[in-house]
Amino acid sequence: MPCKNFHSAKGCTRKNCKSIHDQGSSLLTMIGYLKGANKTMDICVFTITCDEIAEAVLDAHARGVKVRVITDDGQAKGKGSDIQKFIDAFCVIDKKILLNGSFNWSRQAVVGNAENLVIHKDGPIIGRFDEHFAHL
Repeated sequence: MPCKNFHSAKGCTRKNCKSIHDQGSSLLTMIGYLKGANKTMDICVFTITCDEIAEAVLDAHARGVKVRVITDDGQAKGKGSDIQKFIDAFCVIDKKILLNGSFNWSRQAVVGNAENLVIHKDGPIIGRFDEHFAHL
């Protein structure tokens, strides 16, 4: 996992820190996009259990970004749940950037699963995901 202090304003000052300090890691790249949100962030994922991702989303909200989240973590195991049909995992940032793929925003996805996340910076696909979010 990336060092929590490394991507903070002060950076990591711990001598024996064994966490990742690679600014180019996939998780820190994703967090960079979340931190870059200015106006809106629409998130549709099964769950968010990765603290670093949750912190970036909460920080965006605290900066005044309009954050909307669709998730079904609490109801997933309930009788009659159709969560297995809920395969969306995406985020539209400022209606300009799309993060999507099999990557669920969980700690397990970061450290143990073979997940993917594709970043789109232009094209009509972003508008389609934005419309899809509005219909959920």
